[in-house]
Amino acid sequence: MNLNLRGFSQLVEDMSAALQSAASNLIDVSVGSVVRAIFEANASVTLWLQWLIVQVLAATRASTSTGSDLDSWMLDFGLIRLPAVFSTGIVTFSRFVNTMPATIPLGTTIKTADGSLTFSVTADESLSIWQTAISAYVLPSGVTSASVPVACTTSGSVGNVLAGTISVIAASLPGVDQVVNSAPLTDGANAESDQALRMRFQSYLSSRSLATLAAVENAIATVQQGLNVSIHENTAPNGSYFPGTFLVIADDGTGYPPSNLISDIATAVTWVRPVGTAFSVIPPIVLTVDVSLTAISASATVGSIGPAIQNAVAAYLNRLPIEAAASVTRVAQAAYQAGAGVLNITAIMLNGAPSDIPAPFGTVVKAGQITVTANVG
Repeated sequence: MNLNLRGFSQLVEDMSAALQSAASNLIDVSVGSVVRAIFEANASVTLWLQWLIVQVLAATRASTSTGSDLDSWMLDFGLIRLPAVFSTGIVTFSRFVNTMPATIPLGTTIKTADGSLTFSVTADESLSIWQTAISAYVLPSGVTSASVPVACTTSGSVGNVLAGTISVIAASLPGVDQVVNSAPLTDGANAESDQALRMRFQSYLSSRSLATLAAVENAIATVQQGLNVSIHENTAPNGSYFPGTFLVIADDGTGYPPSNLISDIATAVTWVRPVGTAFSVIPPIVLTVDVSLTAISASATVGSIGPAIQNAVAAYLNRLPIEAAASVTRVAQAAYQAGAGVLNITAIMLNGAPSDIPAPFGTVVKAGQITVTANVG
């Protein structure tokens, strides 16, 4: 619906013309006159009413409503905006003296150097130093450092900090002296945007009555933002041919999705799977790719270009879809995009070879050790 809106001056002119056409004598509507003041006051109120009408019209349609209005509109159809996601990653605690055991309790808080963001230590029962009985990681005597998982306490992309950003231990931690994140933290995402919610609503409606691949993909998309998923039809978890089944390989970006996320995905798929079929939801197998390269840089940037290239290459590798190969040329492209100071990239090696690294069935590539030799061009 197109509204015939009018501006302030047009409203005043229309009222003046209407008054003059109905009067037998010339009416003074010059600036400062009583009649002109009344017209301008009415025009101001009319503008406010026009604005209210535009707001109401926008809120009546999903294509134009925003924020909470869009949320309430979607809620009528049982669709909820996906919340923000907390960033996760690995930090390394270290100490100068290792003659005694040291404990890193679950929930230990650490911060960025400027103190603006706080991170909390999370549990990983697969690590040998994790002690379930005391809910803590224990560094045995003789061990100088240990790497443990953490999550940002503030949701959103703000938690995706660069390598070396986290360096402050904000809790009492006897026997532990330092902390640092050698790799960037990832996976933090802001709450679903209005446009993304509208796009998902279209997929949501088109899959309601269909037990199809699109319906399964839409169900998985409603679990959490930023999921990396690969679906194989007529396939068993080991990759063999198995009619009447399908396999879902899901990752949250870390390569090691928690068991509760796998369970949530399985529950969502259950509601839309075709009757008479079976399915499995499994995490991917992580293939770590080490990268070494030589960067030729301008003298003014040679000191900072190494970390920038490391972060850019790690971001490329960690964003690869499940079963996507790591490409030598894409690594070079990521390195060039690290900054204008990069003049040339040579001697690129992936896991010790100058060739692409294919990802086998069910495998996802993640960044390992990234070594950059920076020279002045």
